[in-house]
Amino acid sequence: MTSDIPRHVLPIPDRASTATTMYDASSPDVHYAPIEPLRPPKGAPNIFLVLLDDAGFGSNSAFGGPCRTATFDWLASNGLRYTRFHTTAICSSTRQALLTGRNHHSVGMGTVSDMATAAPGYTSVRPNTAATIAEMLRLNGYSTAQIGKCHEAPTWEWSPMGPFDRWPTGSGFEYFYGFIGGEASQFYPSLTEGTAPIIPDKTPEQGYHLTEDLATRACRWLSQQYCSHCFRLRSRRMFHLPQPPRRCQPPLLQREFRLRLPFGSSSPVPSSKCAELHHGMARPSMDTPPRMAKLSI
Repeated sequence: MTSDIPRHVLPIPDRASTATTMYDASSPDVHYAPIEPLRPPKGAPNIFLVLLDDAGFGSNSAFGGPCRTATFDWLASNGLRYTRFHTTAICSSTRQALLTGRNHHSVGMGTVSDMATAAPGYTSVRPNTAATIAEMLRLNGYSTAQIGKCHEAPTWEWSPMGPFDRWPTGSGFEYFYGFIGGEASQFYPSLTEGTAPIIPDKTPEQGYHLTEDLATRACRWLSQQYCSHCFRLRSRRMFHLPQPPRRCQPPLLQREFRLRLPFGSSSPVPSSKCAELHHGMARPSMDTPPRMAKLSI
């Protein structure tokens, strides 16, 4: 039974057989315990984690921001808004802190992996004494996958030759589809599946876009998970550099944001701040920095 499994030690120790070894399988005295696959505890949830680069609380409409995010709004209205997520204001560090539950300096990611130094806390090398949540869940019977941006491995380990210890597949994720570095083109990305480089099956002229590709891969992986608990990290880069020139953006997107945030208008910061006060994310005593107060879109 899953309730009898000692989960306080990982990997969960194998149980030694206590049955008497029998040399005749037809003997009525042969009794062996059935093989039971490892499963999470009863009532354990599926976990779907979405991480957006360069997007603060004040950017999306679920927290009062100007960018309309209908799905986020629906989830927030039917669930909970967590207001104390610790962002380090930089991508690699936030990722490492989120995946390990530790201060980013204690896991070697004081800055982005591209700027690593030999100084303690800035090596970009996660110590082998710090496990990720993906590894903990995998060792408890979860199916795990990471889709999208990685940016958690040292730059000298980005090669297809490895080592892969700190790639997603070496950090507890059984499946990975995305890119290892910090940036990727929306139309001509350098992608990896598992640890092997791959080329998208369509060109931009045929309608390829990275965001849609990541969503399709995520849905495909999820559809293969039968009778299993899932942990999936979806790391999107739609807000991250490099951004396509405005002339390359779809006309509908241009029109929507022109209506929502016309150039030359007043800053959306004050309205976002009011919404954050309403949701309890900001304190009334907090002032808007002078630079933000003068910001215009």
